[in-house]
Amino acid sequence: MTAPTVGRRERKKAATRQKIADTALRLFLERGYDEVGIRDVAAEADVAVTTLFSHFASKEALVFEQEENFDRRLTQAVTDRSPDEPLIPALRREIHSIVRHCASAEAAPLWRMINNSPALRQYEQSMRQRYADSLATAIAADRNQPAPATACRAIARFVIDAYALARESPNPDTAVDEIFEMIEAAWKVA
Repeated sequence: MTAPTVGRRERKKAATRQKIADTALRLFLERGYDEVGIRDVAAEADVAVTTLFSHFASKEALVFEQEENFDRRLTQAVTDRSPDEPLIPALRREIHSIVRHCASAEAAPLWRMINNSPALRQYEQSMRQRYADSLATAIAADRNQPAPATACRAIARFVIDAYALARESPNPDTAVDEIFEMIEAAWKVA
């Protein structure tokens, strides 16, 4: 059986979204986040402002365009792991992978920009809360619980915070391992 092909309309929509995101990131890094407005991004990407907003809810969302993969990857680390793989090592492996990418030299200019903007730091914090909620729901479902118990929510927040702390560490891999030793101990108690 072959996988369904993506239609022309979906491909064009995805290409427009990517063009807007790429243009925004380039402008933000060249000129500074606060110096670039939505109209600047739309004009440079050759789209209407309404088209930009049909793809992105806010200016901050343009910066975090790839972050929806973060949520999906962590949820899949819970749901797609083999039946014999424990939960915490699966999450550790995924956080290691994400942190390596985010701590790379290639990603450094983006994170400097985020760290220098109060609006972007606040947006990232709200995203981390949403991701923790989503991860807690996946963990609860994995444990056959109807709703995330306190332990599921706490572990999810620890995992999300592990990512942020490790990304900022001089040695991200070591930081992930140190943090996950504590997460593992907390999970055993739960």
